Amino acid sequence: MKTEMQKCLDGEVFNTSNEENQSLIHKARKLTKSYNSTESTDAENRKDILRGLFAKLGDNVNIDTPFYCDYGKHIFVGSNVIININCTFVDCNKIEIGNNVLIASNVQIYTATHSTDVNERLVTDWDPGTELPFFRTYALPVKIEDNVWIGGGVIILPGVTIGKNSVIGAGSVVTKSIPENCVAVGNPCKIIRKINEQNRSHGKD
Repeated sequence: MKTEMQKCLDGEVFNTSNEENQSLIHKARKLTKSYNSTESTDAENRKDILRGLFAKLGDNVNIDTPFYCDYGKHIFVGSNVIININCTFVDCNKIEIGNNVLIASNVQIYTATHSTDVNERLVTDWDPGTELPFFRTYALPVKIEDNVWIGGGVIILPGVTIGKNSVIGAGSVVTKSIPENCVAVGNPCKIIRKINEQNRSHGKD
């Protein structure tokens, strides 16, 4: 029989209130509180906290504070990554970030979601005495591939992959996956142009 965490990672409805999930959430809250309280110059201590929080932490990673996440252990970060101030990662499922990625301030990444059908979203005749929540949740992974730039205030929704070298304009709401080598903007986020191979080699788009 699957654990609630296995159901979660398999994209199935899971019990968010079960002991294993709640234990991980409380651990993440403690570690993020500690991280957000550190001095920006205390590089070694900040790195140690992130290593205890994340599943993977590459080299040359700078995450500014405040930073918030749900579980931490489902976050995989490559090398040469900047995550600017006030970012929130709801990592019920995996959030994978590649190498050479720039994530601006106020970016929100969500893996958790609920059915749009109210009968599926809410538990009929829910009993407050039960350990089950009154709502149903499932989660889908998010992947950000190498060399991506995510603009300020972007919201990335569950199940999205952003292909390598692509740029997501500030304020965009990314509801569907974006292929590699694209500039995409808007709500919902849509491709406005391809990034030219020759220009990309010269650091231009």
